[in-house]
Amino acid sequence: QVQLVESGGGLVQAGGSLRLSCAASGSIFSINAMGWYRQAPGKQRELVAAITSGGSTNYADSVKGRFTISRDNAKNTVYLQMNSLKPEDTAVYYCIAVVRTGWGKESDDYWGQGTQVTVSS
Repeated sequence: QVQLVESGGGLVQAGGSLRLSCAASGSIFSINAMGWYRQAPGKQRELVAAITSGGSTNYADSVKGRFTISRDNAKNTVYLQMNSLKPEDTAVYYCIAVVRTGWGKESDDYWGQGTQVTVSS
C-alpha cells in the first residue's frame, strides 16, 4: 500500500557531499516518523538518522555534526544531507517510514529499496 522511492546515492570522494531523498506514496493516512538506516558489508544494519512528523531528530554518534536529516511533510519526503563523507560511510542506505494507512489502523514500517553510497579515499 505504501512505496518508498530513494534517490541520490552514488560515488563520492572522501570529504565530499551527497544528499539522499526518499519519497513515500500510496495509501498514507499519516506518517509518524521517517529515517535512514545503512548496512555495510559484514556489518549489522544501523540507524543513521530519524525524524518525526513534528521535527524531532535522532542521529547515530558516528554521523553527528556531518549529516542532517530533514523532511517535507507536504511531500511525504525525507532527506539526508551528508557532508564530510568518510570511507566508513560506505554502505547501502535504506529509507524507512512508520506509516498509518487509515484511521484506527496500526502503524507499519515500510522500507525503501536501498541506495548505494560509496566513499572513496
